[in-house]
Amino acid sequence: MEKLVIHGGTRLKGEVTISGAKNAAVAILPATLLLDGIYTINNVPNISDVKITCDILQDLGAKITWKTKNELTIDTRAVNGKEAPLDKTSKFRASYYLIGAMLGRRGQIEVGLPGGCNLGARPIDQHIKGFELLGAKVDVGQGKISAKAKKLVGNSIYMDVVSVGATINVMLASVLAEGTTTIDNAAKEPHIVDVANFLNTMGADIRGAGTDVIKINGVKELKHKGTYSVVPDQIEAGTFMAAAIATKGDILIKNCISEHLDCITAKILEIGGNVEDLGDTIRVWTNKRPGKANIKTLPYPGFPTDMQPQMGVVLSIAEGTSIINESIWESRFQYTNELNNMGAHITAQGKTAIFEGVKELSGAPVYASDLRAGAALLIAGIVAKGTTELYNINHIDRGYEQIEEKFKSLGALIERVDE
Repeated sequence: MEKLVIHGGTRLKGEVTISGAKNAAVAILPATLLLDGIYTINNVPNISDVKITCDILQDLGAKITWKTKNELTIDTRAVNGKEAPLDKTSKFRASYYLIGAMLGRRGQIEVGLPGGCNLGARPIDQHIKGFELLGAKVDVGQGKISAKAKKLVGNSIYMDVVSVGATINVMLASVLAEGTTTIDNAAKEPHIVDVANFLNTMGADIRGAGTDVIKINGVKELKHKGTYSVVPDQIEAGTFMAAAIATKGDILIKNCISEHLDCITAKILEIGGNVEDLGDTIRVWTNKRPGKANIKTLPYPGFPTDMQPQMGVVLSIAEGTSIINESIWESRFQYTNELNNMGAHITAQGKTAIFEGVKELSGAPVYASDLRAGAALLIAGIVAKGTTELYNINHIDRGYEQIEEKFKSLGALIERVDE
């Protein structure tokens, strides 16, 4: 088992380059199954979720060639599988995108119930509703999801709740369906726009991505080859923004899209930090203790739930009392127990947590409960006085490429140790 050993009390300073977006890549890769040809994808984050996705695509008959550590070519001409390996698909949440893609490609697929971070109830009812309205028959049971469709036909689909995964999945299934599909109350996250842009590059006809109404005009076939670059990762950029403020640091964050970060920037300015927009680069810095703030997580363009734990670390050492309301996932405050073990004063109950800011944290053994909790505890370890041992770092590796190397380049004292 690997762990990160962090010697804290470091002020981060320097520059860091953001990788491609995890949440876009894990949808774009399955989307290639819709075509019968060869596509090159670059700016792919080299993370474990991407590697598992590639393994599954190969099990379904795709041929994948890594040209560099962040660029790969996918040949989908020999895709013929109808059953994705249950042991692999059950390991991460985004495996459900195989359903939408393979319904469009072959009209049949079986995958394991999606796994991923333990954030409480994460139903896929909106995905199933969308598939059924397009004409598919979906069965859930015995740890797997089976979907079949003789023919997919466009329809009007209203999402009862704003769901990123369901919005993308219905888009995938609709690309080759007959007629027009309309998704009302669609999610608007940057990676949804990126997936739609990719599909349009392949020859799809998708309009309105980034708004709450998306229209997909079904096409008969897609292009047989092309190249696409994954959008920069909004959450990785936000993680380094939070780290800059938590450590009273000064970080130049390169390869990012500043408008995707507006909701995070607003909170950083509110607590007394500084943000300078330099185009595809932003500078974030402060030399003082952050101030208090109240945060409520919301679908984009609101404050992202995936940034809540990282900002929780900042608020744990802020002046005054702050409140975070988590409106997306019911179990996202598990990391607060670990921060309290480091000397924080946080009271979490249900979907609300109260942060009574302390002047400093102290190093301790801590355990990551999920991907973003792991990133938050890594920042906490860099801030804390003394040594922190961070366990369950497989969660971090799912979504951050070379995370400790990037932090080390900014001056953090971190080493990965194999126990």
